[in-house]
Formats: sequence, structure tokens, C-alpha cells
Amino acid sequence: MLERVERLCAGTLDAKSLRERVLAEVRRAVPFDAQVWVLTDPVTRVGTSPLADVPGLSWPDLPDLIRWRYLAESTRWTTVMDAGASVRFLHETDGTWHDPAIVDVATVVFHDRFGCWAWLDLWRTTPFASAERALLDSFVRPVTEGLRRAQARTFLPGSMTPHDGPSVLVLGPDLHVRQQTSAAVETLHRLNPPDDPIPAIPAAAYNVAAALVSASMPAWSRVHLGGGRWATLRASRLSEGGDLAVSIETCTPAERLEVFALAHGLSGREREVLAELCTGADTRQLARTFVLSEHTVNDHVKAILAKTGSATRGVLLSRIAGTG
Repeated sequence: MLERVERLCAGTLDAKSLRERVLAEVRRAVPFDAQVWVLTDPVTRVGTSPLADVPGLSWPDLPDLIRWRYLAESTRWTTVMDAGASVRFLHETDGTWHDPAIVDVATVVFHDRFGCWAWLDLWRTTPFASAERALLDSFVRPVTEGLRRAQARTFLPGSMTPHDGPSVLVLGPDLHVRQQTSAAVETLHRLNPPDDPIPAIPAAAYNVAAALVSASMPAWSRVHLGGGRWATLRASRLSEGGDLAVSIETCTPAERLEVFALAHGLSGREREVLAELCTGADTRQLARTFVLSEHTVNDHVKAILAKTGSATRGVLLSRIAGTG
């Protein structure tokens, strides 16, 4: 299984296709009855783009499931990650599952030194065995790298699409929709994958709201819309314990820059140099800012161009900004 997974992750599949192909390989070695695999904002760790196959789950039930998943602290992916692990079984915790028919759940977290890129829940009506943990652990590293590189490939020049006006959803404490602005309708269509049926509200909006309800992580995330377009979702309370507002807007250049740099695996110094490049600084200005020789600055820039697959500084900056 591992060799096949590594080949898939070394290719150029997008994040959705990669998850679908990897799941088919995993199922051969570790059977499961249902699954939810969610991409995350690498910094906030809030879910963005789910890929799920849960028999019997209807769309109206989704807000309740997502809210519950963020509140289930003992099995939450952030808890697993903060413990320095990548795989945890439900039966190892004191937690219970949303569906009483599910006996065990394997939670797999895909994270590296550049951030958290996704988490996967495998649901099963029988317990997972220790040997299956080893199998799941073995594919975490290549899949993490594959998903990170897939996100890196989403940054294309000339793809910025500004929203026409504020897009705001108002959700109740149970995450069910109360109202939305007129601009939200078109924006919500953009948030849903173009090859999927268009539901009323994308799961990404429920995820940021659930993050706010759980108070377990920052209540915002950056979501890839397709092509090189990214949106930022933020949740805030309209009143203490009351309704929640979720805003949807085009990612700022700074927000795009952070994901771009992390997804391409840039070092800390390379990220600093890149941030200054985005302000329009030239080699001489960079050398003064970082108290480095111009030769060293050019070495950093060459490394950035190589890691990001950008032919020139202009191409690099247009990919970050989504312009050009």
C-alpha cells in the first residue's frame, strides 16, 4: 500500500483527487464503514474542504455533526496533533461518537513543520487493531507532503475574483441558518466545488462557526475556491451565547502570501525575504533590511524561485497576488 500511496502523492493530482485515490488504497489494508477527510487552514487548523462518505447522513444533519465534532475535545484532530501524534483511535479515549452504531474511529492528522493540512476520520462498527495503526501511521508523511504540494499548485496568476459586496450568513447557536445577505448567494456557489451538487451552505462556513462555538481554535480559515482563487471566512458572535455571523471575502494578498509560503515549504528566512519582495523591495533594499550581502540575498531569492517553480520574480509575485 505504502508504495502506491507514495507514487500518488508524488504526482500532480489536485487535493480532492488525491484524497479519493489514497482512500481507495487505504481501504484495501484498513477497512472502514464511513469516512470524513477535511482539508484545513494550515495555521488556524479549521476545516475548509471536506470529502465525506457517511451512509445515511442527510445534508440538514451536517451542521449538528460538524458542531459536535469541534466540541468533542478528546477526539478532536487538534488534540491529537498537540499531543505530538498523528493517529488516535476512539477506543483509546474516554469519548463517545455522534452515531452510537459506530464502535471505533481512527482519526489521522496530516501535519508537518509548515502547518496542519488535513484530518481524516475513518468510522467503523468494529474496533481498530494496533497493526492498523502502524499502517495508517506509515502513509501520514507522504500524504501530508502530497496534500501540501497540491495546495501549492492552486496559486495561479490572473485569477483574483473580487466579491461584489459583503457576504454574510447569520447562523443560530446550533449552526442552522437564520438569514443571509443578497451577495452571499453567489459567493456561496463559488465556495462549493463546481462538480458537486450545490447545497445551500458550504461546509466551510459551518466549520468556522463551529470553531467559534468550541473556542478551540481561531474562528477563521482560508478556502480554495478553484483555479487560483481563495476566500477568507470569519465567524463572530452577534451576542453572547446567541447568533453567529460568518463573513466571506476575497483573501488579502497577505493572507494568500502566508499559505503560499507554507505550502511551498519555504524556510523562515525565505518567508521573510518573500514578504519584503511583495512590498516591491529590490535586492539592494533587501540586503539593507536583513543586513546581508546582495549575493546572499540573491541566493535566497533563487531558492524561493526554485521551491515555488516560478521562472521570475514577476511570475512569483503574480501567483501570490492572483493577478497578472
